[in-house]
Amino acid sequence: MTLAGYINRTLPDDLAGLATLALDLRWSWHHGSDQLWRAIEPDLWDATHNAWLVLNSVSVQHLQSLAGNREFLAIYRRQIRQHREFTEAATWYSDTHAGELDSGIAWFSMEFGVSECLPLYSGGLGVLAGDFLKAASDLGVPVIAIGLLYQQGYFRQALDANGEQLEFYPYNDPTMLPVVPLRDHEGLWLRIPVPFPGRTLRLRVWKGQVGRCELLLLDANDPMNEPGDRGVTSELYSGDREKRLQQEMVLGIGGWRLLERLGRHPSVCHINEGHPAFALVERAQAWQRLNGGDFETARIATRASNLFTTHTSVAAGFDHFPNTLTRLYLQPWLESAGNSLEALLSIANGGQEDLNMAGLALGMSGRFNAVSEIHQRVTQTIFQPWFGRWPARDIPAEYVTNGVHTPSWDSPEADQLWTAACGKDRWRRPMPQSCPLADTTDEALWQMRRAQRRRLVDYLRKRLLAQHCEQDFYHNRDAACGLMLDPETLTLGFARRFTAYKRLDLLLREPERLVAMLNNRDRPLQIVLAGKAHPKDEEGKAILHRWKTFSMRADVEGKVIFIEDYDLFVASQLVQGVDVWLNNPRHPWEACGTSGMKVLVNGGLNLSQYDGWWAEAWNEQVGWAIRPGASFEQLSQDPGHDASDADSLYRLLEEQVIPDFYELDERGLPDRWLHRVRSSMDQLTARYSANRMVREYVEQFYIPMARAGAERTPEQAAMLLQRQENLYRHWPRLRFGRLVQVEEEGQQLFTLDVYLDGLGLDQVEVDMVAEASDAGGRVVEPMQMIQALAGSTDSYQFQCRVAPRPEGHYTPRIRARDEQLNLPLEAPLILWFR
Repeated sequence: MTLAGYINRTLPDDLAGLATLALDLRWSWHHGSDQLWRAIEPDLWDATHNAWLVLNSVSVQHLQSLAGNREFLAIYRRQIRQHREFTEAATWYSDTHAGELDSGIAWFSMEFGVSECLPLYSGGLGVLAGDFLKAASDLGVPVIAIGLLYQQGYFRQALDANGEQLEFYPYNDPTMLPVVPLRDHEGLWLRIPVPFPGRTLRLRVWKGQVGRCELLLLDANDPMNEPGDRGVTSELYSGDREKRLQQEMVLGIGGWRLLERLGRHPSVCHINEGHPAFALVERAQAWQRLNGGDFETARIATRASNLFTTHTSVAAGFDHFPNTLTRLYLQPWLESAGNSLEALLSIANGGQEDLNMAGLALGMSGRFNAVSEIHQRVTQTIFQPWFGRWPARDIPAEYVTNGVHTPSWDSPEADQLWTAACGKDRWRRPMPQSCPLADTTDEALWQMRRAQRRRLVDYLRKRLLAQHCEQDFYHNRDAACGLMLDPETLTLGFARRFTAYKRLDLLLREPERLVAMLNNRDRPLQIVLAGKAHPKDEEGKAILHRWKTFSMRADVEGKVIFIEDYDLFVASQLVQGVDVWLNNPRHPWEACGTSGMKVLVNGGLNLSQYDGWWAEAWNEQVGWAIRPGASFEQLSQDPGHDASDADSLYRLLEEQVIPDFYELDERGLPDRWLHRVRSSMDQLTARYSANRMVREYVEQFYIPMARAGAERTPEQAAMLLQRQENLYRHWPRLRFGRLVQVEEEGQQLFTLDVYLDGLGLDQVEVDMVAEASDAGGRVVEPMQMIQALAGSTDSYQFQCRVAPRPEGHYTPRIRARDEQLNLPLEAPLILWFR
């Protein structure tokens, strides 16, 4: 069936390409396409930003009249030409790495935030997934994304007259979403079976197009399924544990089976969080079906090209499933392939009864990474229990700092400025750290910022009308409807999930201090905020209610605006228009915090906690930091920091942010402010883009992992498993002998005897280790074998010299070594002297 066949009306021949344009979500970030869809149906486009809905809603007669409209045809043909040029153009990948990943990257995620009209996301994890896909498309990286099509998605939000959050779950009619059924070679709707207890769940498959990348979505709402099973994909992040397990089976097992059914054999499987970990298990079982052998051989064969990215900052955030559920749902699936649940539990968490999905993801992956430098340290800490006596600093968690898809977040004004400075295709190629904004005048920067702020104020007024401000005001109707918002006033914004650790109420700790800033006649402040609290998060709801109550005060109303039903479109309007983006989570719980990256391209500035990405990005020229320079060791979850951090926030606003905005030079421009704007745009925009992030994944992870995976043939996998088992067999019998310490020429000489029980010298490393202390930093010094001990078989003497430390600071250790295994991830064997 052609794409035009999915439309509920006949397209004129001259407009047949509209179906292709409408189903490619590239229009969600390609500014030029707005003109086309607005020309077809302006009100519907402005209300929904859904090209597919626009195309399916207008009449045949209207389309026929447009086909005879010379002006519209010119717009349409230009868009067709630009779309063809985009799809056929050479890319960074085709120019730099052609052929290296042509089998594709399978990218699994529980949520995808590509566009507000495809509501398959709740927050940062999904928005990151959407930005990743868009950047992969721009760069030409062959990514195949797999997710779920939710009938309801995440909840929609409103507030009642008392400021309490209300939740609604409207039905998403899939025929009105920019996706189409995926059909097999006979034209039938593709269905994928997933084993459920005593029955088979049938999954329908939908296809979305995100530029050059495919987005494949699984849906359980098939009339052939039992009534209860049709609701498995009803909503995102159900509070019901059984449904959550069912969804993760659908995503992982169903997702990998879908790839098999399509004949896809991805070079790398990348899972976004632990939710899709069953995909890695099903991948191993698929290897067994093809090559035979046991599960451990299949695991070692496939894991080298499995990548696990975690965004979690606390172990409590990992999904756990009780034994009763896992045994009911997983045992038949595993036993049908000749495998056991006990083996899976052993991989996930050492055989404990509950199944930990993050542990399963870790045990099935060849590498894993965090999403910022500080988050790497957090990840090492929370995953340390899976590595026995390995110190947290040696846990092999890597990191790639997240980035945002810049074209999705830039304003029309910013797009025009960057195009003049850096060229039309700047975001589709590696962009230098500093684009030549030096040729952009202060006047041009300031006019851009003023235009963006005016547009934000106009949007807020329209949005408040949609929130029924005329009927639901408290003291002043004009204030409630945004008429007191001033397009020349410093505007502070923040929007994210309302939950305790994000401390969205930090600015309310001293409300009168905030009121004084809002009501300063000569240097006023106005605030716009948005966000949702999870329906079961009562503390988060209380924080939201506190802000709403504060905004109702007679002396505040109209100067603090809350926008209901936060989504991608609301976010885009805020990040384009606010002057300062605020983010003040509790250390060190902010894995990355990409919301603040979205203002960079638009000349907005960040006032943020020194955590996540901002700890890497901040310097005094680009914005403001709360508790700057705090090291990981100093970061604390102690709520006692709330008071000092709040005071720091107030002082930064009172003494730096507000004065710098309003202090003008002889040209009538805030020169200190504009210096920061220019520095922030120059130094940070490209650095914290998804363009940079995706290129890091390709070059540092995908390509080397694809090569490592290709090397693990069935024969190689069997040999590696044999070597791994040999290590485990001998390891309990390794032991230390004499340790002698001698002062020599201002150094300490250590001599150590070890017994290796038949392991070769190429299978172990011996180190001398001292942890950081007042005596100095951390030391890991390799010890060299100097001789075999003649009087004892398999015994050797090792030696090293180190800088002097007090008695007991240095401790020897033995760790496993194998050049072809990723250690300690694939064999966390370590032995300490004491």
